[in-house]
Amino acid sequence: MSVNELVQGLDAFHSDYFNRHRELFKQLSEGQNPDVLFISCSDSRIDPCLITQSAPGTLFVIRNPGNLVPAYRDLHHAEAAGIEYAICGLGIKEIIICGHSCCGAMQALLEIDNFAKDMPSVHSWLKQHAEATRRLVLENYRAYNQNQLLKIAIEQNVLTQVKHLGTYPIVRSCLHAGTLNIYAWIYEIESGKVFTYDPSAGQFVLLKQKPIPISDPLAKARSD
Repeated sequence: MSVNELVQGLDAFHSDYFNRHRELFKQLSEGQNPDVLFISCSDSRIDPCLITQSAPGTLFVIRNPGNLVPAYRDLHHAEAAGIEYAICGLGIKEIIICGHSCCGAMQALLEIDNFAKDMPSVHSWLKQHAEATRRLVLENYRAYNQNQLLKIAIEQNVLTQVKHLGTYPIVRSCLHAGTLNIYAWIYEIESGKVFTYDPSAGQFVLLKQKPIPISDPLAKARSD
């Protein structure tokens, strides 16, 4: 889609959707009150509002390559500011970290050495915040083929990032108080299905009803 086509889309938005929802946008102009912090990948195939059919103002979204959450010690990141603002500033009580199938960032993670020269920023980003995922996958699933390794990496990366989220003092405090729920999701592009991590089963299962929150982000998880 070209920039000219985007401008045409803006015109269509204003003349159609905006006009039909003027009252909603008037309310939104007075402040935001989102219900969920949704952390997902920058991948152009992923649209949190589309796959959840959420209206404007419902989701507070953080997106980056690989849906990564820098641990609390790494505070010089937009992600840390977004998490802090979502909980302290907006009072959000639900956080979803959502990975997805066919993730280029996770494929790059499995081939990390190939990116050091031509994409040093990508190499550094993945190395700093997803190295635990890479080591876990490559050292524990040697007999698996590349497609299987990618699937495992996608799943384990979401769980790694949930654990990183658990290092934030405000997150730990809210979890202890029972005022915050964290969920781990995987969106399957080819089927449109979403899988949620079930702590009792220790694996991702098809999301059919209300997902089960992860009460202890630092608990051990497994992959099948």
